[in-house]
Amino acid sequence: QVQLVESGGGLVQAGGSLRLACAASGRTFSGYPMGWFRQAPGKEREFVAAQRRSGRGTYYGDSVRGRFTISRDNAKNTVYLQMNRLKPEDTAVYYCAASSSLANTDLLVTTRGYDYWGQGTQVTVSS
Repeated sequence: QVQLVESGGGLVQAGGSLRLACAASGRTFSGYPMGWFRQAPGKEREFVAAQRRSGRGTYYGDSVRGRFTISRDNAKNTVYLQMNRLKPEDTAVYYCAASSSLANTDLLVTTRGYDYWGQGTQVTVSS
């Protein structure tokens, strides 16, 4: 049974940083894309970042590019999201996602590109 478990969320002041982690179990995703999405109350789930197997393509949503960094540790079957210069509008539940196929980029920036999802971790940025 595949499980994705996020950690690292919390409350931070605007301008601060947080590092999210997502540990996968049940299968290895080292050869497949993994990503992060977020969902604020009353809004649709939004693409944040995705990465194919390390060094093979990294993608960011427009609202986070230059502030967030996605990385992977394939030995630990874990993906990270380093979030810097956080803003109140970054407040949301952040979800980790993993794909079981080599989806094209058009799909990887949408929820349709992923087969497995974590339960989410809350990030709250105070002004």
